[in-house]
Amino acid sequence: MKDIRMVDLVTQYEGMQEEIDNAVLNVIRSSAYINGPEVKSFQSELEDYLRVKHVIPCANGTDALQVAMMGLGLKPGDEVITATFTYVATAEVIALLQLTPVLVDVDPDTFLIDLEAVEAAITAKTKAIVPVHLFGQVANMEGLMEIAKKHNLKVVEDTAQAIGAEYSFSNGEKAMAGTIGEIGCTSFFPSKNLGCMGDGGAIFTNDDDLAAKMRMIVNHGQSKRYYHDSIGVNSRLDSIQAAILRIKLRRLDDYGKARQAAAAYYDNAFANHPNLQTPVRADKSTHVFHQYTLRLLNADRAGLQAHLEEKGIPSMIYYPVALHMQTAYADDRYPSGHFPITETLVDEVFSLPMHTELTNEQLEYITSSVLEYLNQD
Repeated sequence: MKDIRMVDLVTQYEGMQEEIDNAVLNVIRSSAYINGPEVKSFQSELEDYLRVKHVIPCANGTDALQVAMMGLGLKPGDEVITATFTYVATAEVIALLQLTPVLVDVDPDTFLIDLEAVEAAITAKTKAIVPVHLFGQVANMEGLMEIAKKHNLKVVEDTAQAIGAEYSFSNGEKAMAGTIGEIGCTSFFPSKNLGCMGDGGAIFTNDDDLAAKMRMIVNHGQSKRYYHDSIGVNSRLDSIQAAILRIKLRRLDDYGKARQAAAAYYDNAFANHPNLQTPVRADKSTHVFHQYTLRLLNADRAGLQAHLEEKGIPSMIYYPVALHMQTAYADDRYPSGHFPITETLVDEVFSLPMHTELTNEQLEYITSSVLEYLNQD
């Protein structure tokens, strides 16, 4: 059996090595490293895949969030609501732009932003909401968009973990993750479901004016070379990464199916175990399983991790410290106990290896090792 990794990018590369190598060499031979044909082709192909009018490639997912908020024209002091149970980048760009992050709790089953908490947090200063499509499934966007419309707010979807997931509205219409709010943002960090071999990101929108503005922002605020119409940044996806992403995009749906199959194996192995709550699927979203995250109930998480490590099985905790508990985001508004769901989750969540290359042999070894520890008494 091959070594087990949290994300097996080595085996994934081996399966398309010749195609990747040729694509990279073609870019090198062309010397079109920045904004070359590969970037434009990837942009067009991703627009088709997502069924969205505009994709703006950029340097990374954090930049995508920053550019989105700059594109919306948010001003210092404006409040932006997001979940406290997420990676720091979501709140980081809010604070960086001197906006005010307003944190809310999440649903205990799906870990997605709680809509009642969102509505309760809205004030006269609130200008935007950033739902995080955590671990691979889409937040309740239909309900969230109704709240946003009611209060005249903008919605920026953080879909770095859920690209390829599809959301179904109550009228039967469907939309891809990241294409429902005013703006969607994603990361192409190597471990993501659609990952490059370096850094990369993208912004999505169906709004022509917003797209034009954000295209300028990512390129120093210029629409024409040396003519700067707005304050911008330097955030570009390079051509080598775009060439790699074009190849992986063609496989993204197959990647999703492989992850779903691995998740189903885990689910079956752990079904009805008193110490494990397997991932709960959101009502209206497909789940593309960026992570397979369980809740470990009434059991020693550190002990289980140590047991798995001895057996050569990696595991992770996403996330051990919520945003409101981080030193950088400590706030008198959020004392200990203010977000009871999140503060419970940080003590219980536990993620097992999840990627496109997991074999049944590896899955059997992982699940039997987890159960061996939990059933030892």
